[in-house]
Amino acid sequence: MRNGIMIFGVFFLLSAGLHAQQDSVWTLEECINYALEKNIQVRKGGIAIERYLNYSDQAKAQRFPSVNASVTQNYNWAKGTGGSGLSGAGGSNISANSSVTIFNASRLNNQIKQAALDIEAGQYSLETMKESISLSILNAYLQVLYSAEQVKNSEKQIESTEGQLDLASERLAIRLISQADYAQVKSQLANEKLNLANARSQLAIAKVNLEQLMELPVTDGFNIADPKLDEVINQNRTPDVAEVYQIALGIKPQVKNAEVNKKIAALDENIAKAGYYPSLSASAGIGTSYSGRMTDPYFDQINNGISPSLGLSLSIPIYQRKQVKTSVAVAQLGYQDAELSELNTRNELRKSIEQACLDVTSAQVDYEASLENFIATTESSALSDEKFRQGIINSVDYLVSKTNLILAESNLLQSKYNLIFSYKVLDFYSGIPLAL
Repeated sequence: MRNGIMIFGVFFLLSAGLHAQQDSVWTLEECINYALEKNIQVRKGGIAIERYLNYSDQAKAQRFPSVNASVTQNYNWAKGTGGSGLSGAGGSNISANSSVTIFNASRLNNQIKQAALDIEAGQYSLETMKESISLSILNAYLQVLYSAEQVKNSEKQIESTEGQLDLASERLAIRLISQADYAQVKSQLANEKLNLANARSQLAIAKVNLEQLMELPVTDGFNIADPKLDEVINQNRTPDVAEVYQIALGIKPQVKNAEVNKKIAALDENIAKAGYYPSLSASAGIGTSYSGRMTDPYFDQINNGISPSLGLSLSIPIYQRKQVKTSVAVAQLGYQDAELSELNTRNELRKSIEQACLDVTSAQVDYEASLENFIATTESSALSDEKFRQGIINSVDYLVSKTNLILAESNLLQSKYNLIFSYKVLDFYSGIPLAL
């Protein structure tokens, strides 16, 4: 009973801790860090690096002599003298052997270097994966902010339209407007409530998407911080593709990974060429034996039978049915492939930076145009509201102005977050940490 209470208590505390974490307000940095900690592929990448570390230790150990020992116990039968039947006797053989490679055309040294490069390549591959996940988290985080702001705008639109509907109701009561005019304003309010419902649904979807990218269980209490974004809006940047590209070449892990893979491929060729050369190894051993057919005591036979040995072994390749030649040719093709992969990685990086710079320029122009349109539409909508209150314009003209304002506000909001995301992507290629 006591154990059951303790287990329940531990489970309750863990659950409470999880819910407390989920109900807290998450910053972008916290979301990224949590995602990198929990992501399965990232964790598997860490395991891969541990595997490479073990391979590296194994490669280094090949420099040292190998030592093996063996003990054999046997029992033999043979016919006795004069055909008296089978007689048996036991025997033992004890031996220890050691061997070490003296020369193998640097095959072993190249394998050790290659194992170290495998570790480095694994680390760069892991960093590339982390950067990709971080960008995905940034995009999902901004989508939540965008959806939340869309909900606020929809709520403000409804509040404004409800005031106009009350005014239209009063005018309908004293017959200053027709039933059709009142119905149109009422229909507009219904549409805006539908827009609010859709905006809330999109916000919920955006939150779920972010939580799933973070590998965080979905709950209703998940909320993110609302950073001050006004300072990062339209910085009037003029990005230089060549400058950003040169910075990225020096810091981006995918480029370094491609460079390391090319070095690994070059070592593959050197290792394969080692097959053309002789290999020299040294060996040493010691052995002894005991036979039950001999009359000497066991330990006397063991001591007297000790026989040490030393030897050198030179293996000279003469004809290997094109095995070495084929291995070298395949390794050379692998190096050419690694060169092309490195070139492709650099080209893809350059294209991504070119697109990022273009996105920044376009997003800045789009934001300025959207802001100008929103300001003008807001002024026009304010005049239309006043005219509608005074009965100067009908409901149709009012609703047209209202719809234009909603569209202008939506376009401005979308261009705002497109601009923020484009800035952050450009910062990403320039080596600036992702933060809001």
